[in-house]
This record gives sequence, structure tokens and C-alpha cells, in this order.
Amino acid sequence: MTTPDGAAAQAPAQRKDATARPARRGPADPVRALMHHHQNLCAHAVDALEIAAGLEAYGVTDRTAARFRHRDVFSLAEELYARVPRAEPDGAPAAESASTPSPGRPPAPAGRSRSVRGALQLLPGAVCLATVAALASSGEATPLARKAVGIAGVVLLALAVRLAVRTGPLRLRHHEPRSRAAALWICWTAGYAVYGDWLLGQLLTGGPDLPPAAPRPAVATAVALACALAPAAGCARWFAVRGRRGLAVSRGLGELAARTRPLLLTATLLFLGALVALLLGAGAVLGSDGAVAVAAAAALGVLLFLARLLAVHGFPEAAAAGLASATALEALALSLVLIARLPGLPPLDMPVETLTTAAGPAAVPAVACTAAALGLLVHGLRALTGACAHSPSEPAEAHRP
Repeated sequence: MTTPDGAAAQAPAQRKDATARPARRGPADPVRALMHHHQNLCAHAVDALEIAAGLEAYGVTDRTAARFRHRDVFSLAEELYARVPRAEPDGAPAAESASTPSPGRPPAPAGRSRSVRGALQLLPGAVCLATVAALASSGEATPLARKAVGIAGVVLLALAVRLAVRTGPLRLRHHEPRSRAAALWICWTAGYAVYGDWLLGQLLTGGPDLPPAAPRPAVATAVALACALAPAAGCARWFAVRGRRGLAVSRGLGELAARTRPLLLTATLLFLGALVALLLGAGAVLGSDGAVAVAAAAALGVLLFLARLLAVHGFPEAAAAGLASATALEALALSLVLIARLPGLPPLDMPVETLTTAAGPAAVPAVACTAAALGLLVHGLRALTGACAHSPSEPAEAHRP
């Protein structure tokens, strides 16, 4: 039986033990709060890599993962994937049965779909060559007939390009309204590559004298850029496959970035080499406008390739910004020449006139597209080396708060 004196002596001892014991800081399960915060991401993820991509897009780094008692983001994503139950979408059994081939019906051959995609990516170059051949063979036709052939060729080329970029490695995973603005910038830069040098030359000499002055397009540049869609798709596929493979074997964001940066540089250099070969070949057959024109067309091709690569991997805003900057520089050059015609403002066109006098009108798009392409490359070395760039679920920019 415990005496009152003994109880009184035991109470101070218990209080002393309680004050000596260190208080527990933080929850016993630190990952639980992260599970609730990213419940939707974890429940709809198809694998742990998709969760890692989403966490990285939200700003979770390897240092952040260490606070959750994990060595890196990938280890943390594996625990989240294992602990959060999967959310079954509506109609999942039906979709699964539809995708599973029945015993009496063989699966669709993958080689046939790849050959169809390859043919679609070669279609723009074929349409452009056919249009050039049709215009060359209609030399004795009336101007109205030649104009109709040219317009029909441009329309068919636009449709062929649309089909080529909507299939295969160049297809956007998610269509967004901002892609329409990017399409306008693409049309401007492509149109300037074909007619911009002629127009700038006419403006600098006081023209153009319309309607007698007929536009002189850069035919070799147009053919080479149209044919470059096929190597662009091949380089994009090469980068996507190896980037996904690097994501699967990497055990940290730093390791993934170290694996992916050389892939991006290699893919860009491979496409640049293929494009330069096409430009030189087209110039040898159809007539070249000079080394500066080849450099300008190559810079434009690399700009379009990097912009599409960023858009495909979930960064359409960066792609649109790069294209818009090149468009703004080209439009500014034309505007300065026109504004300089006003009384009292002749010095405004001095930078453009100095540049074109030294290297020709093609120097303007060469500078504009090179600056924009370098900006996209620098951004791509940071954006395309993250886990969220190789996740097939959602655009990387959609995860950002």
C-alpha cells in the first residue's frame, strides 16, 4: 500500500523524468502530410517516376527529400507510390479489355504505324518540291495561273506540316490556347525566311515599287526547311527515348541532369548537321543566296526545333517566348527602316543599314534567330533536364504553383 508520503515523493521524480526526456519534434510520420498534399498526383500516377516528376515540378529537391528521411526525390516518390492507393478511372476495365488483343485477333503491327508516321514527316518536303517543280514547269503560263499554283502549294504545304507535327515525336501531349500564338510566330519567322530578305532590301532602297516589283522568294531555304521536319522528328524521338531511359536509371535529380544535358546538346547538333546538309544540297540544286543566308536558315531551323522540343516536353510558354522574341527583332528591323522615312528621324535605321551593308539583308534574321535559339538552348539545359520534362502525364508547367 502506497503511503501519502510515498506518493508525494514519487510525483517530483516523475516530473523530473518528464523534464529530462527530450520532446519529440515533428510528426512521427513526416511523409503523411506530403501524401495528403499531393493526393491527386499520387493516386493517378502510373508509376513512381511520374510522382517524382510532379514533386520536382512543385520544387521538391533532394535536399527537401532529406527532411522526409529519404536520400533523394526518387526514393520519396517510391514510398508515396507504394502507400497511396491507386484511383481507378471510370471505364478502366473496358479500356483494358479494348487494349488487350483477343486470342483470335492479332495485335496491330507497330511497324506499320511507324512507317505511316515516317511518311507523314516526309510529306512537307515532298509537297514543297512538287510545288517548286510545278512553278518551274509553268513558265509559259499566265501570271494568274502561276499565282494559283503557288497559293495551292502553300495551302497544301501548311496542311502537310500540320499533319507531320500532329503525329509522332513532334506531337504535343496537351493542346493549349497559347500554342495558337506560337503558331503565328512560326508563320512569321518562316515567311520572313522566304520573303524577308527581299522585302528588307526593297525597303532599304526606297521601295518596294508595287505592283511591278514581284517578290523573289528564297526557294532553297523553303525546300530545306520543309525537308528538315523528318530529321527533326528523328532527333526528337532520340532525345525522348534516351531521356526517359535516363529518368528510369537515375537515383537523383543531379544525376538525371548530368545524363540529360549531353543528350540535348547532341540532339541539337545532330539536327543542325542534318539541316546544314539539306541547305547546302538545296542551294546547289536551286541556287544559293550566300553563306549568311545559309546561317540564317540554320539558326531558324534550330530555333524551331528547340521550341517544338520544349513544347512537346511540357514547356509551351518558353517555346512561345523564344519564337516571339525572334519575331519581334525581325519586325523591329523592318519598322525602323519605315520609321526612318519620316522627317527628322533618319538615324533610326542606322543599325539595320550598317548590318545589312556589312553582311547583307540575311544578317538580320541570322542575328534574331541565333539570339532566340541560344536563349531557348540555355533554358532547355535547365528545363529539359528535370524529371517533370519526361513525365507523360501532364505538361511540366501545369504542375508549377
